[in-house]
Amino acid sequence: MRVMIALPRSLDADLLRSTGLSLTDYIVLVNLSEAENQELRITDLAAACALSASRITRIVETLQARGQVVKRRHEGDGRGHVASLSPEGLQRLRAAYPVHLASARQRVVDQLDGRSLPALVRQVEAVVKRLD
Repeated sequence: MRVMIALPRSLDADLLRSTGLSLTDYIVLVNLSEAENQELRITDLAAACALSASRITRIVETLQARGQVVKRRHEGDGRGHVASLSPEGLQRLRAAYPVHLASARQRVVDQLDGRSLPALVRQVEAVVKRLD
């Protein structure tokens, strides 16, 4: 149970210290970067990031204020909104990626011997599959 709290907290601290992005900001930017046309409806973005609608709205508004995301009304449904990754957001994501990768490697991968890693990956994938 402790790893479920300590690991995200450590990854967040590493990212924030090095890039100014929180882990949640990073996850939002990653999901937008992987979406078609680098945009998602806010409700779909919330689901992809496993966040509530109110939380994703606050995060998107913060990222928009920083110039990393553009939020606009959905063209086909005036009630909904779409978030899209801005060029600044893509640049920040590209700069943050190696920092996050190095942090994850240092905090997880480097702590395991090479023989344990494939088995751990299979076990974690099985858990994630059951959660979906």
